[in-house]
Amino acid sequence: MAKRPSKKRSAAAKRIDEALAILASLNVPREQQNERSALVLLALLGMTPRKSWSAATDPMLGITEMMNVFRNQFGKEYAPNTRETVWLVLIEAVTSHGPIGIKRHNELKALFGTARSGLVFVTALLTRRAMTKYLGEIAWETEVWIAEAPSHIIHFNGERFLGPYE
Repeated sequence: MAKRPSKKRSAAAKRIDEALAILASLNVPREQQNERSALVLLALLGMTPRKSWSAATDPMLGITEMMNVFRNQFGKEYAPNTRETVWLVLIEAVTSHGPIGIKRHNELKALFGTARSGLVFVTALLTRRAMTKYLGEIAWETEVWIAEAPSHIIHFNGERFLGPYE
């Protein structure tokens, strides 16, 4: 009987599988338990195929740097998503009116319904304390930006993070 050739998995493939297991153990929604999410996790922890998990770090990486890690460390090439690179970002600066709630969200969708660009809805607030005042009114599938923490954005559910929904 002939011996089957062994299918030795690469260190990169094993590390991606480990990252997928972590995503599952964190109860990440099933749709986001995929190779791309695993690669994002690995990049944001500064992991390489042979680096020990105990040596994880927290490098500050943008999407381009993460894509470089995907390619250089894990052999996974992802092209930038040219289909969604043109967005129309609608920002509601909360003063006396309030955040982008479901009513405002629908009004803006109708107003810009013929736009060829994808729509991104952002509520801008001065402080996190101000956000707590409006938390119950903020529509799903929107983003919240807070001036006191300008390098962060809060995503209100949905299948995408910072991008148009249609």
